[in-house]
Amino acid sequence: MSSTILELREVKKNYGFVKAVDGVSFKLERGEFLSLLGPSGSGKTTTLQMIAGLVSVSDGEIYLDGRSINALPPYQRDIGVVFQNYALFPHLTVSQNIAFPLEMRGRSRNDISKRVKDALCLVELPELGNRFPRELSGGQQQRVALARAFVFEPKLLLMDEPLGALDKKLREYMQVEIKRLHERLGATIIYVTHDQDEALVMSNRIAVFNAGKIEQIAPPSEIYNHPKTRFVADFVGETNIIPAKFERNIGDVQIFRSQATEVRSRGYLHIKESDVFVCIRPERIKIQPIRERSSANQINGIISEIIYMGRVIRYLIETDDQSLKILVVMQVTSLVDMAYNKGDRITAFWDEVDVVPISKGV
Repeated sequence: MSSTILELREVKKNYGFVKAVDGVSFKLERGEFLSLLGPSGSGKTTTLQMIAGLVSVSDGEIYLDGRSINALPPYQRDIGVVFQNYALFPHLTVSQNIAFPLEMRGRSRNDISKRVKDALCLVELPELGNRFPRELSGGQQQRVALARAFVFEPKLLLMDEPLGALDKKLREYMQVEIKRLHERLGATIIYVTHDQDEALVMSNRIAVFNAGKIEQIAPPSEIYNHPKTRFVADFVGETNIIPAKFERNIGDVQIFRSQATEVRSRGYLHIKESDVFVCIRPERIKIQPIRERSSANQINGIISEIIYMGRVIRYLIETDDQSLKILVVMQVTSLVDMAYNKGDRITAFWDEVDVVPISKGV
């Protein structure tokens, strides 16, 4: 049996002249957790709906276990779906909700009873089988929706922003729970979200969507540390994006010139264009009291804004020539970390390996 369970080949969805999904291709391995990440209207949910069979494909092919499923109705695809609004039947108990997909598949009464009991234990709700959805909290309802999706052991589980209606603390808790279930069951999951942190925490790989296309698909660490396009760099986490011009290479170090400073980057010899963006994550930048001697990968400026956030402090640094504003995020470990004040003149600096150049053409 192939390790690839799902493949999309140049899949498109058009609504009149609007290209909701414009040539999306990727392969999904068994047991993988893939997040489709992007802003509203980027095509991620439409892609999920085409895989589920809820929306027809305008062009291209979707293969499940090597078989085209374009023409198959949803109930013949053996795919589980979890929606943001849970979609529980209000007139059925928790146990009856979980049993529903098994009954639709003609499972025996004994098999249904055992699977429902096991599913309730799996989501840690063994005593709530006789309650109705209205008697549950939002987090408990989401667990029931997960149990119902897992109970018939689908080949593939699709989740469409399932935690969007939960508060921050419960959302973070449920992220860990879903990740635990994925690892315990070895399930294959496609997860739609617009929350960058959620995608980074939960996924084996992330596909970043923009304007109906995938801009980059890669493991979370690669998406964050080595973005391929300006959109990915800007959308996933925070970053400082500085226009610059390529000047020369010295060994494996690339020299760029921005209006504010010389920027050096290590390990990106494939960048050949003259005009680029150089990206530096805010947490990779360090600050210290002003030092007048200029060097590469440093700027002198003034602290124009300070935001204290408990675990971190955010500094906005404006360069002396006012050509650039740099965001710096520093971890708070002691009161010493809060020694800088608004209006202080400082030097911000960073390492060559923390600079990611990106061609302006992508």
